[in-house]
Amino acid sequence: MTHRTLTLTALTALLTLGAAQALPVIKLATLSPLSGGQSDQGLQIRNATQLAVAAYQARFKAAGFELQLVTYDDQADPTTGTALARRIAADPAILALIGTYNSGVAVPVSDVLLGAHIPMITPSATGVKVTARGLPNVNRVVARDDAQGSAIGKFIATTLKAKKVYMLDDKTAYGQGLASEVEKYLRAHGVTILASEGTEEKSDFSSIISKIKALNPDAVFFGGIFNQGAPFVKQLRESGVTSAVMGGDGWDSSEFQRLAGSTASGVMYTATAAPASSLPKAATFAALYRKTFNADVQGFGVTAYDAANIALGTILNLARKSGGKVPDHAAVEAGIRASRTTGLLSGTVQFDKLGDRLDARIFVIRIQPDLSIKVVDAVSADK
Repeated sequence: MTHRTLTLTALTALLTLGAAQALPVIKLATLSPLSGGQSDQGLQIRNATQLAVAAYQARFKAAGFELQLVTYDDQADPTTGTALARRIAADPAILALIGTYNSGVAVPVSDVLLGAHIPMITPSATGVKVTARGLPNVNRVVARDDAQGSAIGKFIATTLKAKKVYMLDDKTAYGQGLASEVEKYLRAHGVTILASEGTEEKSDFSSIISKIKALNPDAVFFGGIFNQGAPFVKQLRESGVTSAVMGGDGWDSSEFQRLAGSTASGVMYTATAAPASSLPKAATFAALYRKTFNADVQGFGVTAYDAANIALGTILNLARKSGGKVPDHAAVEAGIRASRTTGLLSGTVQFDKLGDRLDARIFVIRIQPDLSIKVVDAVSADK
């Protein structure tokens, strides 16, 4: 036998051995805005999930599987998100999705993933329609907008004691849905709605501010995202309007303070994810997040980490019983919905029949003069 034949034989043996030792691959995916104006929160979701996957990889290997993370950038756009959902559905190794950030993206994405039995757990999307359709593959770890809207309305009416309110929204599924729920509560409790309008404006709010100044409301509510809300607040305050200003959890981002600067002081918003600083169990995770990404973890980073742990814990339990085969998608879907996970950063998570979290909470945040945040109220999200 020649040296060349021996070399080829040895190489073939090594390749065969390598193939024999290759572990079945299980993937967890994220889908969130990683670029564009909402990337601050989209990156929180991806980064926190990355840390959860890293923590689970050794356990999956011990069970005979290779765990991988795959991430996708939906750019906060429903069309982009839907196209990416088709790619996710076409990959049999992807067993679950953490995301999306936006309700308007979550709805069409969940429709695409439904046929492939790929469950999703959103750490942030609060739109009622996300879960109200009763899809078995849709779950969330935060409160939904009918509960959030009531909490906001009650705070405006009873704590702020506002009698006249100007309503704004960003014309998205999230912003319109939340503003509608707030307005419904306020009208039912005798508060006058001076105006209710939507805007897609991102930079020049002068025409809206002129109307607000003329009507002189006690409070202004804006249902939208931080990258639109911050410039609105900045221009509103610089124009001399001193009315109370409140937003929803779409303003729950440190980018709000960066964009609004000192005009953010006194602004209030609701958070469906508790600030990491208010959760004793989150201290170690927060330190790891900062060390890994050179940035502070925020509320939706905490809920994304919890969502990823729910998905990975469910998948791992099924993988250990699978006889070396990748778990069935439908089994993972059913397992996540039926799960009850304790010891998470935000507490115990269990889902109701629609996929909504039982015992979710809503937090009212006030931005302080030094631009830090303070929880001023916390309520149960009973629907």
